[in-house]
Amino acid sequence: MPHSLGAERPFGAGFWPLPEDAPGSPSHREPIRLVTPDHALVRGILWTPPVGTPWKTAIILSHPRGDFSVHYACPLLAAAGYAVFGFATRYLNNDTDCLHESCVQDVRCAAQEMRRRGAETVVLFGNSGGGSLMALAHAESGCGDAFVGVAAHPGEGVFMNQVIDPSVASESDPHAVVRELDMYDPDNGWRPWPTPSHYDLDWLKGYREAQRQRVARIDAVAEESIERAREARRLASDLDPHAEPRAWRELRQRAVHSEVMCIYRTLADPAYLDPSIEPDDRPLGSLFAFPDPLDANYGRGGLARTMTARGWLSTWSGRSSRAKLADTLPKVEIPTLLIHATADTEIRLSQARGIRDAAGSEDVTYHEIRGAPHYLEGHRIEAMNIVSEWLGERF
Repeated sequence: MPHSLGAERPFGAGFWPLPEDAPGSPSHREPIRLVTPDHALVRGILWTPPVGTPWKTAIILSHPRGDFSVHYACPLLAAAGYAVFGFATRYLNNDTDCLHESCVQDVRCAAQEMRRRGAETVVLFGNSGGGSLMALAHAESGCGDAFVGVAAHPGEGVFMNQVIDPSVASESDPHAVVRELDMYDPDNGWRPWPTPSHYDLDWLKGYREAQRQRVARIDAVAEESIERAREARRLASDLDPHAEPRAWRELRQRAVHSEVMCIYRTLADPAYLDPSIEPDDRPLGSLFAFPDPLDANYGRGGLARTMTARGWLSTWSGRSSRAKLADTLPKVEIPTLLIHATADTEIRLSQARGIRDAAGSEDVTYHEIRGAPHYLEGHRIEAMNIVSEWLGERF
């Protein structure tokens, strides 16, 4: 177990366990590989209570692209008496063509495997982007008997709406700026890191609208690309490839083409630098920055940096993605537990309470953990105790 609780973690793997998360009792771990009905590979680790301790409730957790097989919740909840299957979807570390609709199949496959192994109850555990995935999976397939959302944001597309940089003047030029819309311009209230910035509320309102407009423009490019491929596929189906091989070949080429878009500057939420915007316990900066959001906004990495047209529409578009808690959570009528970390740099308090209010279950429990960051470092045992007690009262 010490190896799985190491202090050294890759950048971006903040959900991995830390030494202080050790539960104090050993858990059994079994690697699992599953093949979905559409022949995709799902891999993870099944954490179970100490040998000889029976279990009847299984918790499954995943993220569209993260490896949740080593999530901090796994050893803690296994020690509390639950089977915990943390797994990676078919899109592990692959944002480019991530389709939430396919991730739903992976979640359903994991839930079925827990049933096969004897689980009387399957709990869908959604942390961060896993929250909107798990809710979508239940809304579309009915899998799961309870839903737990821990620091679950409203959906990856909804999140993109609040962080995408609307000052991009040209999608082909990462440095082209519309100054009036640039949160990193001194005339708009920006101050160099780590001095707090301050943005006028009227300016912020226009900024948010411009963010939505940029998403709509990217959507239009993606939709046009998909429509071109669809039309080529239709025309190719009308041809005899043996009678007109050259024409058929050219149409076939266009039919299978997948547009890859480079989307620059996707870390520009003014709330990162202005603590007066929806104040809470959060520090300056972002979970995705190092440490200045300006660096991450213009840096080589970034959220949704390269996306296929269909991947963008399915995952990162606030207009088109179906993985929105506002749409799916009203359909989640199973017992629901929601935990919000009030020092989360990515999720505003109003969003967390909006998620709570959107829940469709008659059995909804909501907790705020004061001072906890997005991945709950320093508060994980407290949070998992809440989860364990809540489950114990119901199952």
